[in-house]
Amino acid sequence: MSVLALVGKVPNHAVRVGALRFWGANIHPDATVYHGFEVRRAQRLQIGARSSIGNGAILDARGGLTIGTDVNLSTAVHIWTAQHAWDSTDFAYTAAPVTIGDRAWISTRVTILPGCTIGEGAVVAAGAVVAGDVAAFSLVGGVPAKVLAQRPRDLSYKLPRRHAKTWWW
Repeated sequence: MSVLALVGKVPNHAVRVGALRFWGANIHPDATVYHGFEVRRAQRLQIGARSSIGNGAILDARGGLTIGTDVNLSTAVHIWTAQHAWDSTDFAYTAAPVTIGDRAWISTRVTILPGCTIGEGAVVAAGAVVAGDVAAFSLVGGVPAKVLAQRPRDLSYKLPRRHAKTWWW
């Protein structure tokens, strides 16, 4: 188990975020990172203002991971930026960045694969597997994720600043 996986289990928000910053992550002071997460290559991770990372998240930033402002990542979201090429004769390692746009909502147990961009205001339904880009303000779901509907484009909400309860959990 990696050190950052152990840090993710610490029941103190300030310690968790402080450790991620120590290892090079760029996390806005108003972001919330719940317990139980695992981060790979913290120095390539960026989390914007008022974004919330749910418990049990796996954030693979080896290929670069940018999470915008007012983004909600629900429980047990897995974001991958590196993998092995299935069609490679030598099991080649490949990596590509993932970008999550402002006000996107990634629901419970979603898997996002390397190289994807989730557009501004997009919603990814629970359990979906995202293998390609998601257009702004789209609702996608399924395996593989497909467009189900469109979201209003005049979003004006801001997620709350870091929750007081996260100080200890």
